Amino acid sequence: MKILGKKEKKPRIKLGKLESREARMGYLFVAPWLIGVLAFLLIPLVQSFYYMWYNIRITPNGMKFTFLGTGNFTQIWLENPEFPQQLVTYIWQTLVEVPIIVVFALMIAMMLNGKIVARGFFRLIFFLPVIIVSGPVMNLLVSEGASSIPAMDTQAIVSAMETFLPASAAEGIGEIFSNMIMILWYSGVQILIFLSALQKVDPSMYEAAKIDGGSEWECFWKITLPTIKSMILLCSVYTVIFLSGNEQNELITMIKDAMFSGTKEKGYGYASAMAWMYALVITIITLLFFLLLGSKKDHYDRLVKKHKKQLKKEEREAKRIERRGRRNAARMEKIQRKGKFTTYDGSGDY
Repeated sequence: MKILGKKEKKPRIKLGKLESREARMGYLFVAPWLIGVLAFLLIPLVQSFYYMWYNIRITPNGMKFTFLGTGNFTQIWLENPEFPQQLVTYIWQTLVEVPIIVVFALMIAMMLNGKIVARGFFRLIFFLPVIIVSGPVMNLLVSEGASSIPAMDTQAIVSAMETFLPASAAEGIGEIFSNMIMILWYSGVQILIFLSALQKVDPSMYEAAKIDGGSEWECFWKITLPTIKSMILLCSVYTVIFLSGNEQNELITMIKDAMFSGTKEKGYGYASAMAWMYALVITIITLLFFLLLGSKKDHYDRLVKKHKKQLKKEEREAKRIERRGRRNAARMEKIQRKGKFTTYDGSGDY
């Protein structure tokens, strides 16, 4: 006889030899990544967080630490006006460049997903800059002026922007126009992500929409865009991270120069403080895009969720009634065993 109110323990499922071997192979597969994160991300992250509170000098006897507290931050904001200015320029550039890159990548991916001649060749052409244009090659192309459009008057654009925008914002937008070709080169990975997402969309949805009289524009807004909305967020976050760690970013060069500077004021601690402030700005921008593009459930999803909650509530109520019935039955059985009970007509031994 089962004891009421006591849950039975579920038996532990023992993995077989094949499943255990597959589990071990899975851990072995991700082991290089885990080791890399620990050695090249977590440990340097904690180390830089410790360094930013000190003034670090390299001496023949090793590294000499002098505790400054928030002194590095105060020195950066009061004695280095170039870093805050570059930080503001970076914010404006990122907020403008990310939508440009993502929209351009989506447009190219939709065209490459269509039925065109030599589709594989064009896909290779748009992804080729990701492989070739990196590091010294990118620096050489930028120095030769290959990243800008010669017919575009960047100075006139900046002058027009300064009439209704702050000077730092106008300069940041002007920098975007001067490096327009290079910005579009950065869209190779995003095109690949969008292309894979578009190929997962069920073609029958487009067929049903066209039967109902939907145009291409309506199909894009009602089917394509909601389906790949999560990929838009992924591409936006990837673009923010890519632009933040790019070699063409002047903030990266500034932090690197401060780290290897031979002056007393700068060094590893000073550069660590700059890097953490830069990382905080990157995090805020990433959260901003997440809030703007984060997946929000539509009306149908809300109705489904509400229905599931109602079903769970009814299930809990049914279990509560069942438990109450079992308790009443057990109480009546106990009274009957004692021979003391009553009926509705007043008869009985009780």
